[in-house]
Amino acid sequence: MVDVGAKPVTERRAVAEALVRMQPATAAAVLAGDAPKGDVVGTARIAGIQAAKRTAELIPLCHPLPLSYVDVEIEVDAADGLVSIRADARTSAQTGVEMEALTACSVAALTVYDMVKGMERGVEIAEVMLVEKSGGKSGTWRRGDGA
Repeated sequence: MVDVGAKPVTERRAVAEALVRMQPATAAAVLAGDAPKGDVVGTARIAGIQAAKRTAELIPLCHPLPLSYVDVEIEVDAADGLVSIRADARTSAQTGVEMEALTACSVAALTVYDMVKGMERGVEIAEVMLVEKSGGKSGTWRRGDGA
């Protein structure tokens, strides 16, 4: 692990997004809560939150962090066959929470896949990306603002 002991404790925040593509009929079932395994959106949301809390157990060199806030929002666009996932993670610590936000999105997307794979095998986890981070020495970064 990287030594962060000399770094100051600061407020940290990271936002990540994931996109899951599927057939419109599958997305409509997700939106309606009619998937064979039940409430896809609610289950994926809780899975993402749980995953953020366990990131250091999943990513070998990731520091365990005291998370002060994690939320996972999921929107379903049935007409376009898209499930959009957005995770927000926050902490007061010596290192950032990017991995927690990305892990939340990844596991939420995998949960969506698991819950609909019986309906459609061709579901695609299309994108997982950091969209914003703030706090620490490097300050604020937003996707599209450059480096």
